[in-house]
Amino acid sequence: MAMAAATDIMKQRAIRDRLFFLFKVVLWVVIAYSFATAEAWYGDHPRVRQFAYGLNTFLTGSVLISIGRFIFIALYKRRNIKNDRIRGNYVLGINQIATLLNVAFVIIGLMLVFGINPREFLTSITIVAMAIALLFRDYITNMISGLLIMFSDQFTVGDNVRIGEHKGKIVDITLANIMVKNEDDDVVLIPNNTAFTANIINQSLQNSKKLTVDFELPLAHSYDQEALKNSLETVVKQYGGAIVTGSFQFKVVGVGKDVVKYKLQFFTTKRDADVRRRVRNDVYQRLIAYDAEQASKPKN
Repeated sequence: MAMAAATDIMKQRAIRDRLFFLFKVVLWVVIAYSFATAEAWYGDHPRVRQFAYGLNTFLTGSVLISIGRFIFIALYKRRNIKNDRIRGNYVLGINQIATLLNVAFVIIGLMLVFGINPREFLTSITIVAMAIALLFRDYITNMISGLLIMFSDQFTVGDNVRIGEHKGKIVDITLANIMVKNEDDDVVLIPNNTAFTANIINQSLQNSKKLTVDFELPLAHSYDQEALKNSLETVVKQYGGAIVTGSFQFKVVGVGKDVVKYKLQFFTTKRDADVRRRVRNDVYQRLIAYDAEQASKPKN
């Protein structure tokens, strides 16, 4: 049901984009035709001519950008038509670049409407532009990082990832953030720059049915590891057919000054987020109870 609704939304958006493109082409042709047939009238109305010239400049750039966008996306989809896992980042990147170029042509068109020469204006504000670039350096680098991510093969929308301490499904990638929905259905906004500094695990490129639970216990409560393993295995076995038989793995991954670090892994038979959430919750509850049991035992 949800997939069908998403498909309908995409079709409606595609139809809307085509209609808007057709409207821009018609308006562009009308203005270009008016320049050729109503030159004398424009001469008597210089302000109208100025507005039409600015609008025509914007439409010319916007139409060419739209054509280029359609061509690049069509070529990409045709090249990857046999790929089961087309990475939508490329389309996101093309759309974002098209948006930025359209904004640039809007600004140029407005300059022409108000009688400002874009070339002279850009030349005169070079120093100011450098100051603005320094002031918004972090935001600009974040945008550049976003574009690099969109054209990369590291991950794409729909992948299950772990970025630093955050884990979940990527729902969108913008020029500012990577939007990740975690297991609590909270959407976490992760700055794009973080993707180049944090450790990233793309679970969708591996086996997304694997469930991993990392935890720590005090060193004083970690002597009877076999009892701990049997206790956790009992919890997992309660889910019967939802867990792949024989996939249970329990190991020590590190020992600190006061704690022991463990890793618990097993596979689920289906990609059921609700089952995974309940299993994880039960495992944590068992760990809390085990730690309390160990703390309550009399010391020798």
